[in-house]
Amino acid sequence: MSETASAPTSIRRLDTKDAMRLARLVMAYDDLQAVLRCCERLMIMLDDGGNGPDDVGVEALWTLALLSYARAFADGEGGAALTTKDLVGSDDDGNVLLWHRTLLHLRDQHADQSRNPRESYTVGIAQGPSGAVNAVAVTSVRAPLVDKAAVRQAGAIAFPLCAVLDERIDPLQKEILADMRDIAREQLDRLDLVEVAAVP
Repeated sequence: MSETASAPTSIRRLDTKDAMRLARLVMAYDDLQAVLRCCERLMIMLDDGGNGPDDVGVEALWTLALLSYARAFADGEGGAALTTKDLVGSDDDGNVLLWHRTLLHLRDQHADQSRNPRESYTVGIAQGPSGAVNAVAVTSVRAPLVDKAAVRQAGAIAFPLCAVLDERIDPLQKEILADMRDIAREQLDRLDLVEVAAVP
């Protein structure tokens, strides 16, 4: 990403097609950075030296990683930042595409509002020795926690995609800057001012 020459005194909102595209690309880049940070923490948690991983922490990080990964491919304002074409180009294209689809499928499971991704439940009728009904039983089967191989693969896919996004962000920033350099001050003043908190 390109750096500014000096600290700005004000920032004006751009609502152009290119500005929306740039915002979408930067958002996807940040989402993939979140995926990588989640994967780093998950590898540490899953290798917890006998204490057993924190199930809630693992699920929280894995869910965040899945949601963040999928958002980078979602169509939205500014268009999809990434497509499956961005996954192609390695010697292992088939495996990468398979893992990509797997990650999106897992995201669907973790984001499903009607199902619990951790357990599946069954209701049955319990019978006594005589065969008569004597209780209602609710059983559940716990889904396994994510394993290190899946976490490693998610990180391995996300990492090169950050470079793909970076290669799109920098030239687009430069293009927008070049287009806006000669805009009249009166036109700039009509653009909405963006409130920016001061950094200590």
